[in-house]
Amino acid sequence: IQKSGNDVERKVAVSSLLAEAEMMKKLDHPALPRIVDIIDRDESVCIVLDYVTGESLDRLLKRQKSFPEDQVMNWFLQLAEVLEYLHRQNPPIIYRDMKPGNIMQTPEGFLKLIDFGIAREYKYKNQTDTIALGTNGYAAPEQYGHAQTDPRSDIYSLGITIFELLTGISPGKDPYQYQYHPIRKIRPEILESTETILNRCLAFAPDQRYPDCRALIFDLRHPERTISSVRRKQKRRTAFFYL
Repeated sequence: IQKSGNDVERKVAVSSLLAEAEMMKKLDHPALPRIVDIIDRDESVCIVLDYVTGESLDRLLKRQKSFPEDQVMNWFLQLAEVLEYLHRQNPPIIYRDMKPGNIMQTPEGFLKLIDFGIAREYKYKNQTDTIALGTNGYAAPEQYGHAQTDPRSDIYSLGITIFELLTGISPGKDPYQYQYHPIRKIRPEILESTETILNRCLAFAPDQRYPDCRALIFDLRHPERTISSVRRKQKRRTAFFYL
């Protein structure tokens, strides 16, 4: 990217690229591309990353329309694990742009998360983000400037990404359409545990979502416990109501 000129968009792009590089230099995870080199000259800056072979999930989705549940749930776990790694950094790194177009599948079947252009380090004292960024439909409600994004914002974006991979329905036109069309109404064969996990990821209020990716990963690895827990809570609420 050229540094010269007064073009605001160019300056923002350079700033974003350098911020991305600084964050990624600290990271070491198989699902994240490594920075090979940073070439910073007077007139331009260039960041050299690992070359990721494969195809993005949005391109695969255009051909296949949707994917089998077992394949998507494997991806769900892989992506939750890489987000958990990012959130464990000090300070936590909030990715903020989870979507099929930013996920690459390698020829070996593993996923790589790319494009850290709007990722940010979590600032514990901030009440809201300085700049509201994200992709329409995939961004959590608070990502539009109502509150500071945190790990639960990434969990929301991951949930809507998984919803799209299972249904082939893009959230771009109607970001909250899943609330009116539960996933098992669209695909009745989907397991109840999958729907339960997605519903929690996609709660409108952050405090109703998973508190962190560790809790999400536990449910993904133990889906039968997820259903048992939900049913116990329902029974307690019913008993309280009749009391």
